[in-house]
Amino acid sequence: MSLAGDMIAMGRRARAAGDALRRTDAATRTAAIAAMAAHVRARAGAILAANAADVAEAAGMVDRLRLDPARVEALAASLEQVAALPDPMGRETARWHRPNGLDIARVATPIGVIGMIFESRPNVAADAASICVRSGNALILRGGSEALRSCLAIHEAVAAGLAEAGLPADCVQIVPTSDRDAVGLLLGGLDGAVDLIIPRGGRALVDRVAREARVAVLGHLEGICHTYLHESADPAMALDIVVNAKLRRTSVCGATECLLIDRAAAPALLPPIAAALRAGGCELRGDAESRTLADGIAAADDADWGHEYLAPVLAIRIVGGIDEATAFIARHGSGHTDAIVAGDDAAAERFLAEVDSAIVIRNASTQFADGGEFGFGAEIGIATGRLHARGPVGPEQLTSYKYVVRGAGQTRA
Repeated sequence: MSLAGDMIAMGRRARAAGDALRRTDAATRTAAIAAMAAHVRARAGAILAANAADVAEAAGMVDRLRLDPARVEALAASLEQVAALPDPMGRETARWHRPNGLDIARVATPIGVIGMIFESRPNVAADAASICVRSGNALILRGGSEALRSCLAIHEAVAAGLAEAGLPADCVQIVPTSDRDAVGLLLGGLDGAVDLIIPRGGRALVDRVAREARVAVLGHLEGICHTYLHESADPAMALDIVVNAKLRRTSVCGATECLLIDRAAAPALLPPIAAALRAGGCELRGDAESRTLADGIAAADDADWGHEYLAPVLAIRIVGGIDEATAFIARHGSGHTDAIVAGDDAAAERFLAEVDSAIVIRNASTQFADGGEFGFGAEIGIATGRLHARGPVGPEQLTSYKYVVRGAGQTRA
């Protein structure tokens, strides 16, 4: 069969499996996800061997791609956390009675078939599988060519867990080829089988999805995250937060890419922060004013504002207060995650109210922009759009709803 024929057949199997999954009970889905975790641990050697082969051929972004025993164990643990989450299917989000006696409830339902297109991070295969099974959705995975072996090995563990729980293997499928045409076919909806596409990757992938998708998209845009130091920021807290937000893991989408500092506090705050960042191996690029306040800051240009480095590089800009900071974020941010460090409650609450990002944070690192840290166990991505879901997307965010109306023989006049 041709690639197109294979993909359409995959979509049909996913639709049938999704219908079966929707009819299962919560305990069966819980057992399946727990079994996935057990099989990930049992197959850790095979997963690591496949990943080593991927890493050996990788051209870049190796930190996102590389797995080690600790990361495989964290992957299994996140599956167990998702298994322990409350089941979102069938929950009533509202219920009311009409004067004519009708009883109306709004009830959570699965979306249907999810197409997940992602790059670099093989753990996404397991995270997405667990979240979709938890929420009753069938899943078609299409990982990047650089992580294909790793994703296939993880999928084997997922499939074994599904089989152990008596669920159809087609509940979670993976495109077994690196052929880029498979992405186009998935974006086309596979003859109506796919209900939602979730892309997770770089600008090139996001742009392609925007151009070619013929089904709904839950977007994950770049992580152009800002940390703003208000003039009331505690210096020690500001230093700790900025260093962590930038350097804990520079390749994650929640890493701070631009530091904004109030002019009134910059002479005291910036020098120790800049020194700590440089000591951690971070390259600093700043505006003219910041370069007069601390050593080792190179000149920034217009391309540095609104840039996702995903590397130990940080842009720095001095601002005249909260109005200038929020306006700068609105102009250059991606709607992902932005933080303020402030002791002033009124200023902090104003920032949290006015910055229109999926996640806004006070007095904590932007690296908390992660589904596990929100108590979701894992996430399928960080949604940066304004429709349906925003922020970390867990099982609850992958449900829609229907209205269930119960009557006692009513007819309409």
